[in-house]
Amino acid sequence: MKIIYLCQHFPPETGAPQIRVYEVSKELIKQGHQVEVLTAFPHHPHGIIPDEYKGKFYEKEMWDGIPVHRSWIYPSPKGSFWKRLISYFSFTFSAFYSIMKSKPADVIICNSPPLFLGITGYLGAKMKRAKFVFNVADIWPESAVKLGLVKNKTFISMAEKLEMFLYKKSWKIAAATDGIAEYMIQKGKKPDDVFVLPNGVNTDFFSPVEADLEVMNQYNLHGKKVFTYAGNLGYAQGLDCILKAASRLKHRDDIVFLMVGDGPEREKLMNLKEELNLTNVQFTGHVKLDQMPQFFSVSDYSIVPLRNLEIFKGARPSKIFPALSMEKPVLYCGEGESADIIENAEVGRVAIPENDEDIAKKIEEMASIDQITYAEMGKRGRELVKAHYSWKRIVDDMMIAFSNDKKS
Repeated sequence: MKIIYLCQHFPPETGAPQIRVYEVSKELIKQGHQVEVLTAFPHHPHGIIPDEYKGKFYEKEMWDGIPVHRSWIYPSPKGSFWKRLISYFSFTFSAFYSIMKSKPADVIICNSPPLFLGITGYLGAKMKRAKFVFNVADIWPESAVKLGLVKNKTFISMAEKLEMFLYKKSWKIAAATDGIAEYMIQKGKKPDDVFVLPNGVNTDFFSPVEADLEVMNQYNLHGKKVFTYAGNLGYAQGLDCILKAASRLKHRDDIVFLMVGDGPEREKLMNLKEELNLTNVQFTGHVKLDQMPQFFSVSDYSIVPLRNLEIFKGARPSKIFPALSMEKPVLYCGEGESADIIENAEVGRVAIPENDEDIAKKIEEMASIDQITYAEMGKRGRELVKAHYSWKRIVDDMMIAFSNDKKS
């Protein structure tokens, strides 16, 4: 099959959307399919385009064996909503040039958010006489409204109309979670036209290894129970509650917190650390993807938090799976799908979201788990991701969904 993957974000940027497109593309090529990725010049999360791409409108390159077409984007890291909107639309339009430069295709898979890129995906599919697959990782604009990021009623109404149009015109919808899939069916999409394309993990790359002594020494982790948050330091994660939980555990000199990553909330969190006088919390700053196994290797547990919002009950954060793949149990601070996965598979614990008292309580409980129970929990985690969340399994399921077309 000839496939075009249209997405705003791709490596060298890091994050769940980037990793998903990269890994799915690699697996598709491995299985003998033709794949081209159409994306923007790197700019996330700092809004700075690297020197090698500056001053260019378009460039084609090979990225680890994947043909990649990159086109211009107006970067806006921390600007106003309207600046971010301009950023979205700049790539929405520049990506048409990449579509014209790409090869013929049978299918165009378009990532959302940003929702507006669906315009390019839909019209690009018409241009290529290809089938349009809308890959929805987040229900937009609903999620942005509930997070308080979008308040203009006229804009919200227009975005909702575009949302419904793109759902209706898509050949298939790839939903990141069961909750999103159910939402699509409620909106009128036939069940056969909706499938789940979840976040996954490279189980060979993220595999159990001995603790990295360099990282252990750098952050003075010897003899400690290490609870690691790894990912974007953003508003949606509610990381202030993790720091408040750490404050409740100041008396436990055997428990430390490692905050791995960068993001828009970093400065606020650093200030909160100083305000709470936390000596048991360390920030690493940005860490490259290929270094992540080193940080998980020195961790005893991974913390995956979300804010206490209804929309997150259907979330399935990608942060869960690398830790489980490395046999590290997860403390999930949230409700819904992911909480059910953790509890049903017995691969970690679940805490009440944005409740620092309950989070601290669960952390103390986990720090006291005996070694045999801990090892068994870790093995169950790796077995779970190998069975259901490896990229090979995910791509196999996607190709089955593509072949299930009663209209063709």
